[in-house]
Amino acid sequence: NSRGAASLLKDSISFTDVSAAGLFEGHDLLRRGFTSVKNELLPSHPLELTEKNFQLNQDKTNFATLRNIQGIHAPLKLQMEFRAVKQVQRLPFLHSSNMSMDILRGNDECIGFEDILNDPSQSEVMGEPHMMMEHKLGLL
Repeated sequence: NSRGAASLLKDSISFTDVSAAGLFEGHDLLRRGFTSVKNELLPSHPLELTEKNFQLNQDKTNFATLRNIQGIHAPLKLQMEFRAVKQVQRLPFLHSSNMSMDILRGNDECIGFEDILNDPSQSEVMGEPHMMMEHKLGLL
């Protein structure tokens, strides 16, 4: 039945997907941007997502416990204090330890990886202050 096979092929390929270059067109950088393998990777271990969201999950658990014990005002007050502490920052070229955030979370007495070997996301090289401020203000 050649007529049935032709209709199946016609239905399976939409003509809007076919461009001038054909079905084997390359990746369009101007429209789609650069491809990144990192964005396409899935977590390699089931606990990886849990570890990435550990602090968020711990905060949610603490807020729920605080609400059950003291009422709705306690977690709301603590969240307002978190927001106030996050807004106060040093200049972008100076290292900030966020000691006040550690005090609010109760981590000021804990010794962690960052305390001994520093946070790996922070570089040891200080940039040029004027360029970093212009970048933060959107002038650059």
